[in-house]
Amino acid sequence: MSMAEGSSSPSPGPTPTFELTAKQQDVLRLLAGPERHNLVYGGSRSGKTFVLTNAVAKRGISAPGSRHLIARRQNVDVRQSVLMDTWPRMMRLAFPACAYDVNKTDQYVTLPNGAEVWFAGLDDADRVEKILGKEYATVYVNESSQVAYDTILTLRTRLAQKAVKSDGRPLKLKAYYDLNPTGRQHWTYQEFVLGKRPDNHLPVEPGSRAHAVMNPTDNPNLPAEYLAELASLPERQRQRFLEGKYLSEVPDTLWPIDRIEKLRVDEPLALKRLVIGVDPSGSDGSGGDSQGIIAAGLGHDDHAYVLDDLSCRLSPDGWANKVAAAAKHYGADRIVAEVNYGGAMVEHTLRTAAPHLPYKAVTASRGKHIRAEPVAALYEQGKVHHVGAFPELEEQMGMMTTAGYQGAGSPDRLDAAVWALTELMIADQGHRFVWG
Repeated sequence: MSMAEGSSSPSPGPTPTFELTAKQQDVLRLLAGPERHNLVYGGSRSGKTFVLTNAVAKRGISAPGSRHLIARRQNVDVRQSVLMDTWPRMMRLAFPACAYDVNKTDQYVTLPNGAEVWFAGLDDADRVEKILGKEYATVYVNESSQVAYDTILTLRTRLAQKAVKSDGRPLKLKAYYDLNPTGRQHWTYQEFVLGKRPDNHLPVEPGSRAHAVMNPTDNPNLPAEYLAELASLPERQRQRFLEGKYLSEVPDTLWPIDRIEKLRVDEPLALKRLVIGVDPSGSDGSGGDSQGIIAAGLGHDDHAYVLDDLSCRLSPDGWANKVAAAAKHYGADRIVAEVNYGGAMVEHTLRTAAPHLPYKAVTASRGKHIRAEPVAALYEQGKVHHVGAFPELEEQMGMMTTAGYQGAGSPDRLDAAVWALTELMIADQGHRFVWG
């Protein structure tokens, strides 16, 4: 359905026969519950977007002057798939008598009672700045698998509009999320299925979250041929798009879990070099990202060995002393540290803690996944081994994909490992930076 700028939705013709599926009705009852955050996940074409836009519309219709946000990573997707497709189709079927105005330039609709529903892509800086200047009674993140946890936390700060329903009761604040399930390290699985915050692994607030599963087999409007096509997919794709299951790793990961497992060893061969990779953070130790600290060595077989994950969340003096202790314990011949944030401070802090160790400053000039790809290729060639298991590092590795990092927060441990392994296996081995 196409609507001109500033026009009202067209007058409906004969009222179509319409009824939500049994699963959609179950999900709407869940969404009406007391939990503020609600996730709907499952397979492809199961009706998730339809039922969640329906829920947003009901909330807008119930509360004059309320404001609601539907967001997606790419603006072109939220515009074409939701604003111009699912939303008008849903309104035509579920609320045929509700005429609404559409502002296609600023991408919002106005309901007859003055309530607004905004549609925004999170890749559009100007649009994001505009939407973050407003408060909303509902925030719905469509295709949440594509949206980083830091962005989710920012959007939640805008879930703050005090709206009142037509009957005088307050409209409870609600956040909705949907996705085709991805890896179990994804923030949605951590928060909604495991019930823990992905940034610090503490339990989420009791009674604050609920989730439901919707799969294609729950949608009676799909042709049998489509379901048969999904059933014929390879195992991993079938689990994700037909059965709606979270996978053991995210699709397109640079580090498949079975590859890391295959290369795991109990002891390294004799080492001829050892470095400590460091990814400092701006944290003072009281919160924020951790400092990534990874010890790795180069064996006489010219294979690299990840020896230890000493990452922490400490003050500058605290993490620098930890680096110095690790260097002494392992007999490191170099510290490699990223200096994008506070380069002089990083060098001064490390120089104070370990004045006699060679130090190399590295600067991140490319995206994290671009820097990671050559190191991931070494794993693919069987040239990097983990000495034992490093669950938190390996979790971050599993969340790094060809499209970028899909996990929560910063991949601090992975960044430190990439710097260390790059120094051992890729960087110019003849060039040294020594304390002055």
